[in-house]
Amino acid sequence: MLRGSCDFARREDYVAFLRQVLDQLNAGRQDKLAQELDVLRTLPARRLQDYTRLQVRVSQFSTIRVSGNTYSVHSCLNGEMVQIRLHADHLDVYYAQRHLECIPRLRGKGGHRIQYRHIIDQLVRKPGAFAHYRYRDDLFPTTRFRVAYDTLCRFHSESKASREYLLILQLAAQESEARVDAILRHLIDAQQPLSAHGVKERLNTGDNDPGPAVSVTVAPVDLHIYDSLLSCPGPRAVTS
Repeated sequence: MLRGSCDFARREDYVAFLRQVLDQLNAGRQDKLAQELDVLRTLPARRLQDYTRLQVRVSQFSTIRVSGNTYSVHSCLNGEMVQIRLHADHLDVYYAQRHLECIPRLRGKGGHRIQYRHIIDQLVRKPGAFAHYRYRDDLFPTTRFRVAYDTLCRFHSESKASREYLLILQLAAQESEARVDAILRHLIDAQQPLSAHGVKERLNTGDNDPGPAVSVTVAPVDLHIYDSLLSCPGPRAVTS
């Protein structure tokens, strides 16, 4: 309402906007502010905590539940208790007094944020569970990974397609997601067979140049075709 749009390019831009609004509102309140300052106590020597501490146990599926949402952590923490520092916009994960990672916080309830690098080693050992994995859609980091999996399913059984795809995803975690994505793009565009072995060979040889991007041209819609609807006879009335 104040700026005509709620879209901000960065979080810093939003903070700057709020600061500007507060400064404008407080500009006419300096006398009242001075009265308040006269009776305020001295600030504490140390900054107060701006986060909430939580102790949660990592499930056997490498996930934790925080404020009604599900997040993945590394599979080596399965069954362990981790400490969560829950901030307004992110959460920090600690184990044995060591900071492991920072995860963007989800809004609302019932959401999930699953990072394939956390669980890929576990899934590779049990590929049969992938087809019915609850958070399977989170394990397609780009559209090409999804296309690669669907292509494997068309030419192989469900179990083999899952195994090949997970091995490809493991290569992305171990080597480079961008390089594997480029290789998949080349193989898919050239309609060549997909396999983890083929992707690994291209990674080892450095043959992952995707070539020029595919140019897509969409013809403009001729709106005059809708005029023909006016000249079409309408439905005949049904008489009993």
